[in-house]
Amino acid sequence: MSAVATAEAGNQAARGRFSLPSAYTILFILIVIVAIATWLIPAGRYDYNEDGSPIPGTYHAVEATPARIVYDSLTAPINGMYGIKSAEDGSISYYNSGELFGAIDVALFILVIGGFLGVTMQTGAIQTGIARVVARLRGREQRLIPVLMILFALGGTTYGMAEESLAFYLLIVTVMIAAGYDALTGAALILLGAGIGVLGSTINPFATGIASGFAGVSISEGLVSRVVLLVIGTAIGIWWVMRYAARVSRDPNQSLVAAEREANVAHFHAEATGAATAAEMTTRQKLVLVLFFLAFVAMIVGVVPWSDLGVTRIATRFWWFPEMTASFLLFAIAIGFFAGMSETRFTGAFVDGARDLLGVALIIGIARGVTVIMNNGQITDTVLNWAEQALSGLGGVAFATLTYAAFIPLSFLIPSSSGLATVAMPIMAPLASFANVPPSVVVTAYQAGNGLVNLVTPTSAVVMGGLAIARVPYGTWIRFVLPVLVILAVLTVAVLALDVLL
Repeated sequence: MSAVATAEAGNQAARGRFSLPSAYTILFILIVIVAIATWLIPAGRYDYNEDGSPIPGTYHAVEATPARIVYDSLTAPINGMYGIKSAEDGSISYYNSGELFGAIDVALFILVIGGFLGVTMQTGAIQTGIARVVARLRGREQRLIPVLMILFALGGTTYGMAEESLAFYLLIVTVMIAAGYDALTGAALILLGAGIGVLGSTINPFATGIASGFAGVSISEGLVSRVVLLVIGTAIGIWWVMRYAARVSRDPNQSLVAAEREANVAHFHAEATGAATAAEMTTRQKLVLVLFFLAFVAMIVGVVPWSDLGVTRIATRFWWFPEMTASFLLFAIAIGFFAGMSETRFTGAFVDGARDLLGVALIIGIARGVTVIMNNGQITDTVLNWAEQALSGLGGVAFATLTYAAFIPLSFLIPSSSGLATVAMPIMAPLASFANVPPSVVVTAYQAGNGLVNLVTPTSAVVMGGLAIARVPYGTWIRFVLPVLVILAVLTVAVLALDVLL
């Protein structure tokens, strides 16, 4: 079963049980609501410093410029891509970098990343690598759990591994059942491994990268806290899955899917006989894996302000989206070349990969349209002023905790991590200055809250598709994972508090 087919199966499962609108519909409705709000909310502005941050106490009323409900709602997503503002006379101009930049550079970055991943997956290097690990540890499956969860966590923290994980369910669930565990062990291994990796994203361009961009900070800011969240969170996930697997191994009746055990054994044996047998990894595939990880190393080297850290041996390059996009394009070409791809196969894989993420790029444009409407209607600073009044006297730890708590319901409303970052960061990041908290804390709170929700949200093809392949009921998954969610939430609050205090 291909990843595309399994993702579609997950979507069908989600559609069959729930009828929530898509992120596109939710965001467009939000655009219309905000356009109406420009007629109701008083217009106002802050004075801004050289860094583009609002200066507390400088808010003042300005003349209202309410939106044209139909026209501005329809053009907002397009203007969001370009970073366009409108005047009362109908003329338009571009926002400067201190006010609002368009989403086109982020959208192009997403498409090129999609092409890069498409070319890499076309080589089979990642799939073969995972299969080889499974084959080498056959008979020692207990060790397989931490090894694979770490690998999936690395995928989540670096490139936001999500839909790509669907291709591994059949293989890994089959191996877990053959080893005396159950289907839930295999599903949890993948979902928690990759999901906690995304929750603790360090250089994930789809979460940390986009959120940092719209927050106006480097992706390297707050990196230490996110590494702590990743390492401890992954350790918690491994402990929880291994604890459950050991209990099932001792007594199969302790399995949460014990009633389906015989059916699952028969199903996965019929569907994937010999699935644990992996082909040898070729020299070219090994080289592809090296280039794949070098692409992310290059991004780190390019975006980190080494001079600010006192490092003189590495030149500070001040990369941003254009440079990062060009870098991933270069590595995609290099991977295609060293993998021996023909020009036709390379371009096909690149375009297919970009096509897979076209929806993400469109969501960013639509989400940015919300900010365009608010800025053109001059109500963004009014909302910030209301928040400033609410935050007055609130300490940094309390601010970080409340921000994290706010992102959890927002993530249910807007499950797209990219869309949520694009909508929320222009509002939430400036609030940090009112509480004397670095904007990077808001980025960490966003990705941790969104990552937590995306471990259970029923509108996700990753969750519903993965559970459907593993034949694990959604209610059973909630029962299994709920204690882990509570532990991860407590861990996140502790990490955010330390980030503020230190």
